[in-house]
Amino acid sequence: MTPRPEFTNWYGTYVLTTHEIKRFLRVYNQTIIAPAISALIFLSVFVLALGGNARPINNIPFINFMGYGLIIMSIVQNAFANTSSSMIMSKVLGYISDILVTPFSGAEIVTAFIIGALFRGIIVGFCVFVCLLPFVDFTCYHPLLLVYFTIFSCLLLGHLGILTGILAGSFDQNAAITSYVVAPLSFLSGTFYSVERLPQILQTVNHYNPFFYMIDGFRYSLTGHADSNINAGIIILLVSNVILFFITSKMLDKGWRIKG
Repeated sequence: MTPRPEFTNWYGTYVLTTHEIKRFLRVYNQTIIAPAISALIFLSVFVLALGGNARPINNIPFINFMGYGLIIMSIVQNAFANTSSSMIMSKVLGYISDILVTPFSGAEIVTAFIIGALFRGIIVGFCVFVCLLPFVDFTCYHPLLLVYFTIFSCLLLGHLGILTGILAGSFDQNAAITSYVVAPLSFLSGTFYSVERLPQILQTVNHYNPFFYMIDGFRYSLTGHADSNINAGIIILLVSNVILFFITSKMLDKGWRIKG
């Protein structure tokens, strides 16, 4: 890796950020439209399977409860997919060296990648919202919290995507981490149900799951009802992002599991 400059490379970070955004926009059918259609299919299958017998959850109509969960789940999964795929592709295909030989610090690379993840997550979330709008009644009790949980959830999954891409040595390993860690944590954190219905031991375990605070905080912003301590969720997301930013930046600075 080349020596890093003492100053922040703002223009270089901007160029790398736009590259990350254009990368997923070029394949918008796969990265934007497909997740929106998948969310609509999920909602349709559950509603049709339960017919009109689905009971409200915490006084929230089931279709609304699930619709809110699908939006934030789509947001975070696509934020993760953006950075993890970008990092693993650059490693496996070899063009990570094009980034490492430029005067970028690890923090600048991480910043560019997670901004790309943020853009993709928000765009996908908006598309899912538009698809669900004819079927789901939307309210917003806490707009500032809605913005906070949306942005910081994207950033957290963006960081996790970078970490996954660094740790994985192949597409198979990257897919394994996604399938065995990210997907279960997101699906089992209250997307389709209230965690109050779980056995006590599983409720306790779920309170160590960051996905639970993302989904619950997002849904609280829209409904005014929470299964967790919202202040704890705010702090956990903030602290987790700071820690992961530091870890991933240092990994890239050292070229750990990247340099040959």
